[in-house]
Amino acid sequence: MIFASGILDRCIAAVDFCPWPAHAAASPLQRRRAQTQRRALYTAEQRRRRDASRWTLVQGILAPLQFAVFLISLYLVMDYLATGQGYALATGSIILKTLVLYTIMITGSLWERDVFGRYLFAPAFFWEDVVSMLVLALHSAYLIALLGGLLAPRELMLLALAAYVSYVVNAAQFVLKLRAARREQQRSTEHLGLASLAK
Repeated sequence: MIFASGILDRCIAAVDFCPWPAHAAASPLQRRRAQTQRRALYTAEQRRRRDASRWTLVQGILAPLQFAVFLISLYLVMDYLATGQGYALATGSIILKTLVLYTIMITGSLWERDVFGRYLFAPAFFWEDVVSMLVLALHSAYLIALLGGLLAPRELMLLALAAYVSYVVNAAQFVLKLRAARREQQRSTEHLGLASLAK
């Protein structure tokens, strides 16, 4: 939905010859996007709290761990779907992936509380948290279906794949956000360096 609206906005912008795009004639979506672009990801105080939080290191460890578990599990799930063999291994890997997800979600909420003062849906990570809820819901649905015997093995694996697709989208969101934060910090450092040279 957001992706589609972004494409629509670019198409409209391509034929919008208004010389005052930042004025009142701009659409609410354009004004909101401009405000978001001007708003830094972290304030100086939030960056200080981020660097001081123990959960920053925990997240830094858990994120690549979860990705490694995901890759192994994805291979096992795809192998089961292709051959019909290895159901127990694939199932165990999905359960492990889900447990790691729960751990990273809980510690991520604690990190968000340390940095932004709320457990979820801080403005800087609002859409990442929204998609995280979908990821959590799909992984949880898998566990419920597995423990309740609600789906056949193949259907369970397909549900796991749906959960994994949502996880990849969410992981990409966070990677892009972290890259933006790194660029923002580099710009801030360069600005401080230029300011000190000017003195």
